[in-house]
Amino acid sequence: MLQPHLTPVMLMPGAVLHADGEAATQAVFPCASTVLSIQMAGQDGGAVEAVPIGSEGMIGWNGDIAALASFRSLVQVGGPALRLEVNRLVSAASIAPGLKSRLDGYHSALLGQALQAVACAALHPVEARICRRLLSLHDRTGRPELPLTQAVLAESLGVRRTTVTRIMAGLAERELIQHRRGRILLHDRAGLEAASCDCHAAVRAEFGRLAPGLFPPVITG
Repeated sequence: MLQPHLTPVMLMPGAVLHADGEAATQAVFPCASTVLSIQMAGQDGGAVEAVPIGSEGMIGWNGDIAALASFRSLVQVGGPALRLEVNRLVSAASIAPGLKSRLDGYHSALLGQALQAVACAALHPVEARICRRLLSLHDRTGRPELPLTQAVLAESLGVRRTTVTRIMAGLAERELIQHRRGRILLHDRAGLEAASCDCHAAVRAEFGRLAPGLFPPVITG
């Protein structure tokens, strides 16, 4: 039904897909290791990440949180994706109850993930949040080497870069990660899971309940 209308595209890192509060006209489905980011913009020009989106999901469904005021979506890890006119997706969902149920389940899981991120920022220490962030990227890219700078990590979490630098050094000393220029190499996923808060597991469980089969399997290597 939709396959003939899907357009393959290559997304570049940092490309803005939807500006603050802009209604989506194109749905975007990241493929393979491509990762999108829905962020909430601050008055100072910075932005805090609300949710990352990999091949388990998409942006552009009716009522997507990316279309809310002060929210924007951009490409965090570049790569292949599929585009589809939102009107075609809405029309298809109106005559295919199974598709609509799947999309609604994903949307509910996405909202739950965003609310979990709010609670995480308020309740958990920065080290646990950093570990959670690294795990979520590893889930979606499937690669132990993450294209992520300390500056981007600090901005996405809404913390000082010096705080991130200190914590990353501690994680490296414990041989959980290795930091390279513009890259973070994960050495010990199990160790990062132990150092993370329980939000990472909670999000996976919520996806399993509301949108079964969408989230990537747990990566152990």
